Parts: sequence; C-alpha cells; structure tokens
Amino acid sequence: MHKYLSAIGFRQLQNRKQVQLLVTDCIQTAGKRDYISYSDDETIFVECCKEYADNIGIAVRGEFDGDNNYMYNYYFPYLRGTHISSAEDVSIERHAEKESYAGICDDLRVGVSLIFYFQNVVPYLKYREKNKLPIRGTTLTLSGLSIQGSIMMPIIKNENDRKKVNRVSRNRSHLIAAARQGDEEAMESLTLEDMDTYTAISRKIQKEDVFSIVDTYFMPYGVECDQYSVLGEITECRMVQNQLSKENIYLMTVNCNDLVFDICINQADLMGEPAVGRRFKGVIWMQGFVNFP
Repeated sequence: MHKYLSAIGFRQLQNRKQVQLLVTDCIQTAGKRDYISYSDDETIFVECCKEYADNIGIAVRGEFDGDNNYMYNYYFPYLRGTHISSAEDVSIERHAEKESYAGICDDLRVGVSLIFYFQNVVPYLKYREKNKLPIRGTTLTLSGLSIQGSIMMPIIKNENDRKKVNRVSRNRSHLIAAARQGDEEAMESLTLEDMDTYTAISRKIQKEDVFSIVDTYFMPYGVECDQYSVLGEITECRMVQNQLSKENIYLMTVNCNDLVFDICINQADLMGEPAVGRRFKGVIWMQGFVNFP
C-alpha cells in the first residue's frame, strides 16, 4: 500500500486486496488517459488518472504490449497544484527501478536543490521522443501530500515587520545568486549574515520558544530526497470530501520561504484547526507539475 493514500482520503484501506480494487476502478473509469507509443518499441505507455475530490486523485501507469494486453506497473496518489511556484529551469531524471521521474529545481528562495516527484510524465516523454528537449520558458507548480501535520498560531507582525522581512529575503536571494556566480564579497556577506543569525537565535532561545523566532522553514526530511519538513503560513484553506470514501480532506495553500504551493492532508491526520493566517507544520511528499509553454 502506498504510504500517502491517507492524504487523499483513503485512510481506512486495510489490505492489498482493497487497494487492488481501487486501482482497477481507476483504470476502468479514469477521467483522463494519456498515451505515448515509442518509435523503437511495440509497447504503448499509458497513464490513467481519476479524481476523487477537487484536483485530488490517483494516477495509474502501465503499458499495452504488442498483443494489446494491458500491464499495470504502479500507481500513486496525487494533488494537482493551482499556483505557479517557480519559474526557474527544471531538470528531469528517471528513477532506476521503473518508468517514473524526479524533477530538480534550483530555486534561490529555498537555498537547496528542490527535488520533487514528477507528475506529468507523458508530455515530457512526447517532447523527448521528438528531440525537443531541453525546453525553455517552463514554469513549475508544486504540491505536497502530508500524513503528519499540526496547526500553529502565527507570529504577530505589523506592516513594517512584513516589509522588513520581504526586503531581507530579496537581499538574500540576490546575494545567493551572486555567490553562485563566484562573487567573493557575496559569499563573505552570506557567511557573516549566517553568523549574526546564529548569535541572535542563541541569545533569544534561552527565553523564547523556537517557533516564536522561526517564522517559516523548508528542510529535507529523512532519506527520501522528495520529502520535506515544512513550516509555512496558510494563505488559503478549505475542506473537501473524498467522493468514494467520504473522508474529509483539508486543502491548504501555504507560503513557505516565499515558495507558494498547495498541501492536502486527511482531517484525521491533522492536529488543530487550519485557518488563513495560521501556520502549517508537518512532513510532506513533494510533487511537481511542469507547465510546458
């Protein structure tokens, strides 16, 4: 069973037989199917997607062989994001074990190479088959599935505080960009800035809670490269219901280090009541949809 089925409202599934029935239903009654046939092979790669709530569903990938027999390879739950998260270039790499792909995006706002599970594989394979890669001018829509999260109250900030945070964030992004180009002054400024931040936090942490100091964060989590521990401000929030299981799902838009993306989590897996202005803290499986021009 897939670990993140609970995030899209299938928390009550107990065994592999129930999952197999769900996968069969997805294949037979898919709302969207996408195909690509390889010029040097008789097989046809097929992706079947079925939504069980708004932008939330299951994708099943498999192949038709030369005798028109369908062989299902694997499935995964997904959330289609609704916001443009980044306009930076994206690199795509195939996983070793199967026909699935990971995306890599170097966004200055995050500070690390952002690795995500690539959703729209078939359009990418079509471009690759026609030798049209790499493609410039793409944008990236990120989304996250979570099975472990909690809601935290916001840090009180006035308008001047918000302007100061935005100014510091823009300045840091410019310094990181310059440092990547080999600017030694920018590297030195970043080093001194990090030292000052460490000193300030070390002094404040003796009297204050860490989450009253740290507003947002975005960090790799565990050994899997597309899972992250995040803390971000909720800018949009609503509850949807899985049409099949009738389980409730929270669908939130989160601003984390100026990176905006959607997150879905089962109501039973979330501690607290989400609302606009509050903060979401949890572990997410990051997915990405590349918007080809």
